[in-house]
Amino acid sequence: MVGKVGIVILLCLGSASSELRAADQDSQSGTLDFGFVPSGVYETHAYYEPGPIGILFHMVHAFLYVVQPNPFPRDLITKLAKEKYGTLQAQYQKAIYYEMGFVVCAALGALFVLLVPLVGLCFCMCRCCDNCGGEMHQRQRKNADCKRGFFTGMLAVTSFIITLGVLCAYAANQNLSSHVKSMKRLVDTNMRDLKLFANDIPVQIDYVTAQYTVVKKKVLSDLDNIGALLGSGIHSQLGKEVLPALDGALSVTEAMQETREALENVRTALHTLQDGTGKLQAELNGIRSSLRHTLNDPACFDSAVSHTCSNVRGTLSQLVIGANFSALPDVSGELARVDGVLKTDLSNIVQKGYLSFNDTHSLVKQQTKDVVSGAQDILDGISTNIASFSKMFPIHTSMYNFTVYLTQSQVKIEVFYPQIELMDFYRWTGCIAICCLLVLILSFNFLGLLCGYCGYDKHASPTTRGCLSNMGGNLLMAGAGFSFIFSWVLMGVVTVTFVVGGNVEKLLCEPFENRELFKVIDAPYAANPDMKNFLPGMLFQNPQINLTLESVYSNCKEDKGVFSALKLDNIFHVNRFLNSSVYTRDMARVFEDVKVDLKGIVLLEPAGRQNLINFANAGVGEINYAAFLAEVNKGVTRVDLLAFASKLEALADELPRGALENALKGHATIVRQIHSQRVVPMEQAMNTLSQSIVTLQRTASDLPAKITNILNAIDAAEYLITHNATQVVKQETSKYILNIVGYFKQYIEWAKNSIELDVGVCKPLSNVMDTADIIACSFIADSVNAFWFGLGCCTVLLIPNIILSVKLAKFYRRMDTEDVYDDVTIPMKIMEIGNNGYHNQHLQCIPNPVMASVSTYDTMTRFPRASAPPRHADW
Repeated sequence: MVGKVGIVILLCLGSASSELRAADQDSQSGTLDFGFVPSGVYETHAYYEPGPIGILFHMVHAFLYVVQPNPFPRDLITKLAKEKYGTLQAQYQKAIYYEMGFVVCAALGALFVLLVPLVGLCFCMCRCCDNCGGEMHQRQRKNADCKRGFFTGMLAVTSFIITLGVLCAYAANQNLSSHVKSMKRLVDTNMRDLKLFANDIPVQIDYVTAQYTVVKKKVLSDLDNIGALLGSGIHSQLGKEVLPALDGALSVTEAMQETREALENVRTALHTLQDGTGKLQAELNGIRSSLRHTLNDPACFDSAVSHTCSNVRGTLSQLVIGANFSALPDVSGELARVDGVLKTDLSNIVQKGYLSFNDTHSLVKQQTKDVVSGAQDILDGISTNIASFSKMFPIHTSMYNFTVYLTQSQVKIEVFYPQIELMDFYRWTGCIAICCLLVLILSFNFLGLLCGYCGYDKHASPTTRGCLSNMGGNLLMAGAGFSFIFSWVLMGVVTVTFVVGGNVEKLLCEPFENRELFKVIDAPYAANPDMKNFLPGMLFQNPQINLTLESVYSNCKEDKGVFSALKLDNIFHVNRFLNSSVYTRDMARVFEDVKVDLKGIVLLEPAGRQNLINFANAGVGEINYAAFLAEVNKGVTRVDLLAFASKLEALADELPRGALENALKGHATIVRQIHSQRVVPMEQAMNTLSQSIVTLQRTASDLPAKITNILNAIDAAEYLITHNATQVVKQETSKYILNIVGYFKQYIEWAKNSIELDVGVCKPLSNVMDTADIIACSFIADSVNAFWFGLGCCTVLLIPNIILSVKLAKFYRRMDTEDVYDDVTIPMKIMEIGNNGYHNQHLQCIPNPVMASVSTYDTMTRFPRASAPPRHADW
């Protein structure tokens, strides 16, 4: 059945194992979203936490480690599995050495079982003969109270420890019974998980194979957009040279407009300056003449003001024109030539070049129609192959049969549930009966201690002890008797369960936890001398495959897919079906015929080329920019008229008040008016002229070389498009193919990961093994071991319990004779009251004929307790 599951995964591995050898690792393909493989949620949680009883389990494990500290005999078991029985006799010493702890403990248990009944029989016979404490006589010693207290304390301690052992055994018994009921739930959840596992595999495989449509849709989308995708690559590569050339030509159109505006500004400003210079000169001559006439006034010859008038007279020579714009050349000819250049719309011509170059996408799409059609046919063929390949194996039928098998197995298992529960009830009843035997013994012990302690009177002699005290002694003796009767039976149970449960723990449970058991099973030729590896030989009839049960368990426990867990790639070579580069080779063959002719692209029409040449020859570079700059750097007037007016007013203020002062201030006002009306407009015109000249000089400095470079760049770009575009097309076509192949590669990588991690996650298989471990070890073995551990402690302590009970009973039971002294006749009298059937008359109120002859008989005063010599020579 597992082999069928492996066949089911074959389809997915086929898609995953097809290598894309032509695919580049650094391909810039887009990321595809294949979603998540659908999977169910498994119910089984193969984890067991024992709770408080786990402390008892740890104690048992520690005891077993003391009994059996040797490591798991993997080599020995492997040899035993490989060799025949006749050659195994040499290994028995190693086996005995490994089992030495169990052998010794079992031997001690068997010795206990054999000797305790014999000792009990001998003890009983000896007491019948008044030996071994059977004589109802107690010697009176000074340390009797100390002995009684010691025996009482020790018996209480041993009884308390036995009680703990009984509780441990009872808890282990109840733990096993409670978990027997949960076994059904664990088995049912495992069965449901296995069914879910079987039902999910076909769905998951269908999902993985169906995700090929994501690749197909993406590839078809790229094929439909081949003009934009492939064309953009070609456009980008060619654009590295084409676009800078066109941008340069477009920038010239802006330079033309700037040049034309600058020439227009130069002509206008020059006209303004030349016209304003004449008018300014006339006004300056007039104000200068007026000032001379004013300074010829007789008042200026007065000694008090002559100095001031002389100063004003000395500044008159400064009222002249600073710059001479009449000598500057006219730029009307250059402006006319530039206007002639601008009659051709170079910007429109360059935009046509842009449009022609940007039409690469349409050219590519139009010229690759046949290639796209061939690629689509290949995609349809791949889809057909995958669809046909998925139908080669009866996936759904196999999984359905597996589910039916699981259902039938579950029905067969459920038949045994009532029998298991009945057997567990019998086991539980037997264990409770065993615990009740111990409880019976403990009851005698505790009741005996209670009655003895409560009824003990230290002033009463051994022959005069009360009924309650005597009952306590009898109960203790009854407990000792029952201990002799049942202890050997209990030890027999302990020994059998110890040997079985201890070996199960050491040989199965612990090796399973540390994976040593897997190594034994996976050892070559261990399970079958004809198979090197047992698991692949059983599953695939190929024992040479390196597949172990441990690896399968580990991989399944890590939630890996059944394909990687069972290493089905060693069995199913899907590469032979979807071999090498089923996607890339055929795709590459189709795209080998891609030919894109870009000769129809025109970057710059002849009119645009001639327009550039005409602009370079417009004569802008021949203008005498130095003469212009020399004049504009001069002032409009030689002196700042505002400063002159201010100075004139200052000198007028030095004069006495009168007509001369007022005349000079009036001339200052006229100078200010000349500045505002004539100089300011001329300064603005000079500023415009300066900026325009700088712009023209900057443009004209490298205009011929710039135009030449632009034309050369356009020629180079057109040569590239015409002669070398084929190589660029091949390069971009290769990148385009790699992008398409990248989609297949993403699908294959995703399929690989899905197969290894998501498809057929074999967690239920490891859960089955973990559940078996939990049931066999955690539920049964630990509970059985805890039971014999508690029961064994009780049984071992029954021996000192018997001794202490017998010793202590003599301090509580009523004796037949006692040690006394006669204060009249001095020799010791041994009163055998018990032999004639009478007891102390003071206690029982019955006349005693033996003692009736002694008047006022009082045993407490007449026969005080004393340490009399023994009656027998051996006392």
